[in-house]
Amino acid sequence: MPTGPGGEAASHAALFADLYRELHRLAARQLRRHAGATLSATTLLHEAYMDVCARNPQFPDRARFFAYAARAMRGVVIDYMRERRAQKRGGAFHLTALDTEVTDEAAPPQDMDALNDALEELEQVDPPLAELVDLKFFCGFTFEEIAAQRSVSDRTVQRDWQKARLFLHHVMTKS
Repeated sequence: MPTGPGGEAASHAALFADLYRELHRLAARQLRRHAGATLSATTLLHEAYMDVCARNPQFPDRARFFAYAARAMRGVVIDYMRERRAQKRGGAFHLTALDTEVTDEAAPPQDMDALNDALEELEQVDPPLAELVDLKFFCGFTFEEIAAQRSVSDRTVQRDWQKARLFLHHVMTKS
């Protein structure tokens, strides 16, 4: 089936539309996790896109792209919420334990702030574990999907998830 200039453009447009829908879904999921975030999913997506374009990273596969996009969106939301809290409430931070079961319920801003800091620390210690948290917790991928993307067993991903949870719990509860 030959692809002329018009067919290639249509193919790119369809690919972009699919990618945009998936990223918009990811942005909406991020916002559901952050209580008090008044950003729209479209605004969050566009802000994260600007961040990604400024850095111009290369992605070897789909999983790394979505993990990076989730991290960029998380960063935008955390910065936005920190700015709002600093303006409204004096910026008091309170660390609490985080329930690591994946839900669609929003977490209080201070929990997400603590989680963001803990994830940054995990990324310094073990980047693949931090990426796993982004894929599972923020992107909503299943263990099976992550295992397929990483070419490992489902059980390996579950063990890594447990390691990441323990590390995050330890960092978030230490004083």
